[in-house]
Amino acid sequence: MIIEPRVRGFICMTAHPDGCAANVGEQIAHVRERGPIDGGPRSVLVVGASTGYGLASRIVAAFGCGAKTVGAFFERLGSARRPASAGWYNTAAFERVAAEAGVGAWSYNGDAFADEAKERVLDLIRMHLDGSVDLVVYSLASPRRVHPESGEVFNSVIKPVGAPFAGKTIDARSGALGDARIDPATAEEVEHTVAVMGGDDWRRWIDALDSAGVLAAECRTLAYTYLGPEHTWPIYRDGTIGKAKEDLQRTAEELDARLRARGGRALLSVNRALVTQASAAIPTVAVYLAMLGPLLRERGTDEGCIEQMDRLFRERLCAGGGIPVDDAGRIRLDDCEMEDAVQAAVAERWEQVTDQDYRRILDVEGYRREFLRLFGFGMPAVDYGVDVDSEVAIPSIDG
Repeated sequence: MIIEPRVRGFICMTAHPDGCAANVGEQIAHVRERGPIDGGPRSVLVVGASTGYGLASRIVAAFGCGAKTVGAFFERLGSARRPASAGWYNTAAFERVAAEAGVGAWSYNGDAFADEAKERVLDLIRMHLDGSVDLVVYSLASPRRVHPESGEVFNSVIKPVGAPFAGKTIDARSGALGDARIDPATAEEVEHTVAVMGGDDWRRWIDALDSAGVLAAECRTLAYTYLGPEHTWPIYRDGTIGKAKEDLQRTAEELDARLRARGGRALLSVNRALVTQASAAIPTVAVYLAMLGPLLRERGTDEGCIEQMDRLFRERLCAGGGIPVDDAGRIRLDDCEMEDAVQAAVAERWEQVTDQDYRRILDVEGYRREFLRLFGFGMPAVDYGVDVDSEVAIPSIDG
């Protein structure tokens, strides 16, 4: 099958197995080039392990710390007529290199919100991780959740709260700058978004692991969040996503108090804005990303998922002497993004963006390249005119 990108809205409907493998290979090479990480975790569970920060966390744990990993995710297997999802190909590539390196890796594919997923993952931990984990990364991103107890279906929305939102957005397919207007969320939509993207399922994972006795005495757990500048607040921090992140913060505080009593920790890491499948769906954030990238590259402080997760493990989690946190108890990896000089430049350039002159201010092509890389397209060493096997297998897959 010859696979080409088919972009619809903020989603690419196709993914390329060789391109995804090349992308994963670059991330693994970055970690290996920086050398082993001393004092890192040895047995790691990553919930939401197939893309973005979750995938990068699994790569750093495996190839930086030498940890055995179990990854949970919900991805689509390919067929002779349809390619798999990018996360499927990412995981297949990760496991292939892990096997070659003798690093244990096992994966579960299914609805991570469901109780069945937790039971199946517990079985993998008992069988392959010597019955315990010392790091749990929760990086799950989904637009929909079926509550495991009530059966109620929750659908998240990206909307402002209290007032309509009007702003600019970038079409990932064409690169055109367009207008976005979104009416405010209803109370029910806020509730649904918190139910999907807040902290309830993170807590349920920790409860299930703890009840089963598989959390190591000093186990740490991490979830990821974002704050961002005022330009993004109406649709992000002050919107439905922000309400969910507030719930995630409360969950982190509750879990941290509980795990501290046994020598563990529960922490949020505030990461920088990046082009991801999730951020591509948020109006204004795409414009901000196309502006932020060049500013950070000019300063030599640009980072992708793998660079940030590598820094998280090396300089925060495993550095010794305690984990540095801000006044709210959060790890801050958005320091380069939120530097005063960077945000001052953003504010100045923001006012210069017009429908006629936006490409002078915004790195639209860079944004589109990063978007397509998420799905394995635009990798320099890949020949996209060659037939590829779309039915790539994940050797260890359960579910």
